[in-house]
Amino acid sequence: MIFFEFDTLDEMNEQVSETVIAELQKKPNSLFCPATGNSPTGMYKKLVEKKERIDTNQLRIIKLDEWYALLPDNPGTCEQYLQQHLLQPLGITDGHYTAFASDAHSPHDECERIQHLLVENGPIDLCILGIGKNGHLAFNEPNSELSAGVHVSQLTAETLQHGMAKIANATLEYGLTLGMADILQSKTIILMVNGPHKRDILNRLLTSNISTHLPASFLWLHPNVYCYYTSEG
Repeated sequence: MIFFEFDTLDEMNEQVSETVIAELQKKPNSLFCPATGNSPTGMYKKLVEKKERIDTNQLRIIKLDEWYALLPDNPGTCEQYLQQHLLQPLGITDGHYTAFASDAHSPHDECERIQHLLVENGPIDLCILGIGKNGHLAFNEPNSELSAGVHVSQLTAETLQHGMAKIANATLEYGLTLGMADILQSKTIILMVNGPHKRDILNRLLTSNISTHLPASFLWLHPNVYCYYTSEG
């Protein structure tokens, strides 16, 4: 894992956006997996500002995770976040987008559907990740064991304090998420960490000790991970 520290959030977002564009230009029909949440939002804004440099007609996007048991139009869903910050501004059509359905009748069947589509269309070329305050990646929560494939995850109390969960204004218990193997099979991974509230978990990650109780630590096993961080947020 290679680390890059920035003085300001704007500087970090600018650099990451340039890195993402460079990766997508290498392979215009890349399978791109973007995270949701506060960490990458500013970077997505810069991508949209530079969208003329991205072949959005070929780009394919797959959703990383989703809160389960919400209607798709709930403002707290990952769906609404991606539509607002990335998909609609870039003009990504449904045929180029693979998404979890937050209101799927059977969450397990929905995970099997996404796993099948990922096997058919993957692996992921470029994956954008954030890190939870408890060290989770997507909804892969700290535990004594981690799931390799797409699965239903029981969310921790700390994850349920996330801003998106509060916006949802609903009782949440589970998430739908790509598994650790799905993420680690990505060709390139960019981890974005910003804000003083993430400093403690970043320091734990920097030790390079690998543990299922810190899912993000498994990124040390990947040969092509770039971590961009700043204390500003």
